[in-house]
Amino acid sequence: MIDLSRVRGIVFDLDGTLVDGFDGIATAVNAARAAAGLSALSRGEVTSRVGRGLDDLLASTLPATEVARGAAVFRAAYDTVCERESRPMPGAAEVLPDLSARGYRLAVASNKLASYSTRILRALGLAPALAAIHGPDTAGKPKPDPAMIDACLAAMGVERERAVYVGDMPLDVEAAVRAGVGIVLLAGGASPRAALERTGERVLAGLGELATSLPQRPD
Repeated sequence: MIDLSRVRGIVFDLDGTLVDGFDGIATAVNAARAAAGLSALSRGEVTSRVGRGLDDLLASTLPATEVARGAAVFRAAYDTVCERESRPMPGAAEVLPDLSARGYRLAVASNKLASYSTRILRALGLAPALAAIHGPDTAGKPKPDPAMIDACLAAMGVERERAVYVGDMPLDVEAAVRAGVGIVLLAGGASPRAALERTGERVLAGLGELATSLPQRPD
């Protein structure tokens, strides 16, 4: 497990970590399913399938013959709801500005398109604390490829040995390992806590516990 006393830079996942955007994702998935003549899925059924990007999400919720058309329907629907159907995860509105004021460098690396992440974070008032917001559209590849975490490290000006990735899924562990950074997992997101604990990595209750687990200021 990473020694949090050495951390200077924190890269966050988005959905389930900083933002609860699962309502909007479910709305857009169900728009795509409706266009294919399929019944709606529950929020929980959709949430259990998120994390690896839109192509993977649609492949798991639509017949293969409907994925291409479904992507267009999803994007059209999500474009209208992504901001209003997203809300900060508990503590996000307080923790991000607090960590920034304490001297930590902060960024976001998510498999959501950075264009959407930026809109959502701005709408929720979370963007000002961030040095960068990256996704597969800006970094070139989705997680677990390390490209977007690498881009965040460059923007923050932080060495990977002094950085931690904060996420809510076992996939985030793989991404952190491939990027050569530490990992902290937060319960309450897309994955059950038991699944997070099976990774053997540090699991915290939420953003508030993360903030109190870090030194008051980075050295």
